[in-house]
Amino acid sequence: MANIKSAKKRVITSEKARRANASARSMMRTYIKKAIAAANSGDKANAQAAYITAQKVLDRMVTRGIIHKRNASRHKSQLSAKVKAMA
Repeated sequence: MANIKSAKKRVITSEKARRANASARSMMRTYIKKAIAAANSGDKANAQAAYITAQKVLDRMVTRGIIHKRNASRHKSQLSAKVKAMA
């Protein structure tokens, strides 16, 4: 543990941010899995809706700095390909 007061505060702040980021990352992964499951189910309308929701969540994570923009772009591209392959 740090000895300096500002360092102690920073440890607490960093832990709070780490927990918030972990929660957001978990939520993002859940939406990605839901979109993949919807695409695999065969229901095109449901898959399209799940893809749009996952896309919004991915963009939000990029804005918050939780994932890199190319990482989000790759996920969106892969999900889009799965949804388009259903046609």
